[in-house]
Amino acid sequence: MAHKLIDNYRERGARKKLVEKLKDKGISDEKVLKAIGKVPRHYFFDETFWEQAYKDIAFPIGNGQTISQPYTVAYQTELLHIRKGDKVLEIGTGSGYQTCILLELGAKVFTIERQENLYNRTIQVLPHMGYKAEFFFGDGSKGIDEHAPYDKIIVTAGAPLVPQILLKQLTVGGILVIPVGDEKSQKMITVLRVSENDYEKIVLDTFRFVPLVGEQAW
Repeated sequence: MAHKLIDNYRERGARKKLVEKLKDKGISDEKVLKAIGKVPRHYFFDETFWEQAYKDIAFPIGNGQTISQPYTVAYQTELLHIRKGDKVLEIGTGSGYQTCILLELGAKVFTIERQENLYNRTIQVLPHMGYKAEFFFGDGSKGIDEHAPYDKIIVTAGAPLVPQILLKQLTVGGILVIPVGDEKSQKMITVLRVSENDYEKIVLDTFRFVPLVGEQAW
């Protein structure tokens, strides 16, 4: 983990190139691209790996977890259609990079992580970077019922199914974005809560995430 928060021309230039790469891959939401261009992804890397920070790749962060590929982060974020002031539940804080992107878009973020050392790291790193979220330690597959309902829910790990408990924590008109499949590959799914009991589901592209572990998952 980089301790000195240095963000100079080199890093900003690298982010600019990354944004262009994401545009080429089909990310078109200007607000999402602007957020990617703003968040210093190298802060989540040990200094020895800084040159990996702006490649469009996932990278190990310990505990069998990864910092997600920027394209994946942008893709999921775009599907959420974040509006300023949206109350967002993030399942799987991980490195905290996705959290920062949501915060840059003006969301009020509630984020939960089940790996204790990742949780302990993000509660120090994000405030140090100037980002403020509500952090929770525990089983994200059950959501965080005491703060529900949420306008948007994002799951950053692959689930075997869409946990019903998460659907119940959405507001009417709210969106859930979750990768669902087996442990090798998942389809990105968006679920819109149309009414108290009705949901619209759309199945999108194939991705590969680390497994969502918990009572309502693997």
